[in-house]
Amino acid sequence: MNKGELIKVMADKAGFTNKDAAIAYEAFVEAVTEALKAGDKVSLVGFGTIEVKDVPAKTGINPQTGDKVEIAACKKPVMKFGKAYKEIFNA
Repeated sequence: MNKGELIKVMADKAGFTNKDAAIAYEAFVEAVTEALKAGDKVSLVGFGTIEVKDVPAKTGINPQTGDKVEIAACKKPVMKFGKAYKEIFNA
């Protein structure tokens, strides 16, 4: 499912127009992004938690040459799905 398909499904399920669902989608993404940039976690009860994790610097290996390469530290967003949500797929 891509963004356009998701917006269409959201519109159908909520009784919105596609335009209103697209506005809601963009607002959701913007709100989550702002919260994560501010260092907050976003907890969606029954679905999961989104947060930013620090990834430490490490040494990797270039597979073509075998040379060691330093990989810089970075931050990355991660999502951990909730137990109840995961159980839906394993019932």
